Amino acid sequence: MAVSDSPEERDPAKGFAAGCFECVEELITAFIAVLLLFVFLFRLNIVVVGPSMEPNYREGYRVFVSCLDRNFTTGDVVVVDADGTRLKERIIKRVIATGGQTVDIDFDTGVVSVDGKPLDESAYIRNGITKDRSDVSFPCTVPAGHVFVLGDNRTVSEDSRSRMVGMIDSRYIIGKVRFVLSPFGG
Repeated sequence: MAVSDSPEERDPAKGFAAGCFECVEELITAFIAVLLLFVFLFRLNIVVVGPSMEPNYREGYRVFVSCLDRNFTTGDVVVVDADGTRLKERIIKRVIATGGQTVDIDFDTGVVSVDGKPLDESAYIRNGITKDRSDVSFPCTVPAGHVFVLGDNRTVSEDSRSRMVGMIDSRYIIGKVRFVLSPFGG
């Protein structure tokens, strides 16, 4: 017969308690790791407010936002923190131009041009630019470290055409919208 010095083998209750403690310790570690991922790398609790991104992103849609990729390009949909604008809440908009690019808008035809080339926005725009007022003079050049954003529903969107939003400092961009979480298939 072998003799053991292990306390778990001498007292089964202590062995069970130690096993439970290890399990709880692993669960807490996993919870902290997941929490850190969703605080610094991804955001799930972002809800679209208002009609400015319709028909692609409707009021109440929850979106998955990646905070990893900080290279913004034309067509990216981004979430901007409220501190980056004069508005009271964060906004979801589409990047039209980045630092150093020149944006021009023909309000009669609804055509947006970047660096003299008209953008093909047929994949996400239904009504063109019909909001004919703008606080910004065009053409305008986007400062380094900033982006020019527009909503997809441009008749009602408060975006870089307005001094309330203006050019967005990239430091205030929470991240890129990757897909709609709910409603599913939205």
